[in-house]
Amino acid sequence: QVRLVESGGGLVQAGGSLRLSCAASGRTFSAYAMGWFRQAPGKEREVVAAISRSGGSTSYADSVKGRFTISRDNAKNTVLLQMNSLKPEDTAVYYCAAGTPFTFTQIMIHSDEYDYWGQGTQVTVSS
Repeated sequence: QVRLVESGGGLVQAGGSLRLSCAASGRTFSAYAMGWFRQAPGKEREVVAAISRSGGSTSYADSVKGRFTISRDNAKNTVLLQMNSLKPEDTAVYYCAAGTPFTFTQIMIHSDEYDYWGQGTQVTVSS
């Protein structure tokens, strides 16, 4: 069982930056692949970024490549999402998720691959 708590959301102007943090409680955080997803009003939840158990492999949605960076610290049971050059279209509720991969290097980009979800944090980017 893993409990995930996101923080760091807020209101920012276009071009600004935010850093989201996801704190995980429970044992063996390093056994989980992690992901960040977002859901805007009226839209389906979509993957933003994902990271493997060790942090050695990452994947990004095309819409955020070059602007967002996902990282994890297994010693601190945290996963971060650094968001730079934010755009109004990045406005959404952002969710942290954890899932059990088949391999050490596997990255999971589909929401149905994840077993645990945080409550979400709102990110609003004004134009």
